[in-house]
Amino acid sequence: MAPDPSLVRVWTPLVLKSVDAATRRIKGIATTPTPDREGDVVEPLGATFPDELPLLLHHRADTPVGTATFKRPTKSGIEFEAELPVITDPGPVKDEVDRAWVSITNKLIRGVSIGFRVLDNAIEPLKTGGLRFLKTEILELSLVTVPANQEATLSVIKTLDLAALGLRSSISPGVTGSLPVVRAEKAAPAMATTIPEQITAFSNSRAAKQARLNDLMSTAADAGVTLDAAQTEEYDTLTGEIKAIDAHLVRLRDLEKTNLIQATPITKTTESVTASELRGGTNPLVVSVKAQVPKGTAFTRLVMAKIVGKNSISDAIRYVESNKQWMEETPSVVEVLKAATNPGTIAEPAWAAPLAIARPMQEEFLELLRPETIIGKITGFKRVPFNISVPVQTGGGTYAWVGEGAPKPVGQLAFQSVTLGVTKAAGIIVISEELAKISNPSAEMVVRNDMIAGMAQYLDQQFIDPTIAAVTNVSPASITNGANGFGTAGTSSDNARTDLKKAIQLMTAANYPISQCVFIMSEANAFSFSTALTLNGVPLNPNITAKGGSLLGVPVVTSQTAGNVVALVHAPSVLFADDGGVNIDVSREATVEMNTVPTSPISAASVYVSLWQANLIGLRAERYINWKRAKTTAVVYTTATYV
Repeated sequence: MAPDPSLVRVWTPLVLKSVDAATRRIKGIATTPTPDREGDVVEPLGATFPDELPLLLHHRADTPVGTATFKRPTKSGIEFEAELPVITDPGPVKDEVDRAWVSITNKLIRGVSIGFRVLDNAIEPLKTGGLRFLKTEILELSLVTVPANQEATLSVIKTLDLAALGLRSSISPGVTGSLPVVRAEKAAPAMATTIPEQITAFSNSRAAKQARLNDLMSTAADAGVTLDAAQTEEYDTLTGEIKAIDAHLVRLRDLEKTNLIQATPITKTTESVTASELRGGTNPLVVSVKAQVPKGTAFTRLVMAKIVGKNSISDAIRYVESNKQWMEETPSVVEVLKAATNPGTIAEPAWAAPLAIARPMQEEFLELLRPETIIGKITGFKRVPFNISVPVQTGGGTYAWVGEGAPKPVGQLAFQSVTLGVTKAAGIIVISEELAKISNPSAEMVVRNDMIAGMAQYLDQQFIDPTIAAVTNVSPASITNGANGFGTAGTSSDNARTDLKKAIQLMTAANYPISQCVFIMSEANAFSFSTALTLNGVPLNPNITAKGGSLLGVPVVTSQTAGNVVALVHAPSVLFADDGGVNIDVSREATVEMNTVPTSPISAASVYVSLWQANLIGLRAERYINWKRAKTTAVVYTTATYV
């Protein structure tokens, strides 16, 4: 059976501390922060794992040979204890377990490998070309061999695993001859790459292997010993791979020089039609190239430029144009600032042009905001404009079987109208002039991340908390406020499934199609569902994780702001209005009450701070948004924290 492509594997030598032949128990070290043969590092302190893990043979899910338990992680690594059972019944299971035990005691199996998945995309590239996994969930421990041809076992398996996660893939078919086949896998794209990119990739791979060689020799020197058999084998293998990379780099550089000599000179032209003809085409071709910067960067830099420019458009433009990196990565910032200098009013047609340029930058920010909120994850809401009356049907006609010549029943439809007024969520962030003038990525992240995370968390909580009631002309009620709530059956796995069934029964009794419904719950509750097992150890809910999935065939949306609320929502019955943009205003001259709950109305006891006097800058973010549950029965919920 092929390895599970959803897992990443990291190899480490099998360091056995003790072997108990009577009970077939072994103790050793599962993983350490030392780079493996690929130059990758798994941080022990960032690893999580269940109380008991399966012990596999060569990462084969169909070949369990025992169980393993891990001790508390330390900076130096994670120790494990494993037991291989004594099987008395003849058959393939006994054969596999006995084979694994004999291989261990005779040192035929000389390594272990952890299978894990990365959490929260916590991956950090290393200067050596490897990857540092900062936050992981270890799912299994495997016994593995370390043959002479490492590439045929460990590296190939690992490449397939990481490619499935989009981390790296092989970019070269390798070289032939007496030297080993080596593939440059660090940070390489999935498609075929250019010669310079291949040179960079192989150089990074070589640096990682050289670093491992240095580590082997340094460790032996510190201990005052020579390399043991396994270390010698690893050293010789790495040396051969480095020689193969050096030889291949010579060929790549020669090929690069040849391509440069044979390259066709570029004919300069400023006419689009002429350029198209030079390419052999008939129509001008427009090619768009986007810089590889995080989404929201352009929007953040626009705000920072306005801050530094002190609301002077010309000063803001000069500030951006003086920053070469900004001009290369986000030229649209200057376009928006220049467009803002055009005079215009609502009545003037020319006003539309500047708006057309500014809109994509607002949408770039919202792409980061929406997926972080419950609202952004749920599809199927009934989108309506602000201040528009929407008819909602509350009653249907009357129908019956009618005999020949008998009168037909006359029914009556019932409607009510619902209007979503204009409401907005807003907040003010106050930063110092010094922070605003720092143009490095860390300063950008401070501004951008707080706007995203703060607004997202607040909207999530307002949307789902049953205690949030509507405030006339100010804010909407949560969709669970006044909805059909019911008491939980308890906190166990069986109780949790009882609660889900109860919610579905209430929804179907009100004639809502379950295919249009969605569960909302916290990541913690979703994780509890994912860990529920049958008596045979089979997951009860295989399609759910802390990030969502489905339960009983119904989609699940997760957010920690849901707390202990578990809600079932008929999405088309939730009216939703959103102007699609975030307004950002900047001020240095305002006087602000530095309070999370400002005084309203203003009183003599209110204390205010002058931003100008304190050398501070205020950023005000506003988002116009509203929602309303069209029918009381469209949402059912309970409150529980499952274990």
